[in-house]
Amino acid sequence: QVQLVESGGGLVQAGASLRLSCATSGRDFSGYYMSWFRQTPGKEREIVACLFWSNSTYYPVSVKGRFTISRDNTKNTVYLQMNSLKPEDTAVYYCAAGRSGRSILSVNNYDYWGQGTQVTVSS
Repeated sequence: QVQLVESGGGLVQAGASLRLSCATSGRDFSGYYMSWFRQTPGKEREIVACLFWSNSTYYPVSVKGRFTISRDNTKNTVYLQMNSLKPEDTAVYYCAAGRSGRSILSVNNYDYWGQGTQVTVSS
């Protein structure tokens, strides 16, 4: 069974850092782009980072300069380093994988999703 399992979320104060991990298993994700999304109640799920197979990256203006996506292929794991966290970063964060060639912005273009991990930033 294909699995994407997020971990590393928690409760932190504004200005702190967290590193989220997405452990993948069950298939070869070669050729896929890997993304992190986040969602809060009443809001649409929004992309916060994408790592293309070419190793190009995408970040929206809301997190650019603060978040960094990376991968370790030997561990089949994708990471999201989050620095200078703000209260507005509070959300459930999801790892997702999609096949190359489609827009990274739409949640409908992703084949696999993790269960999500809660990030809460206080003050």
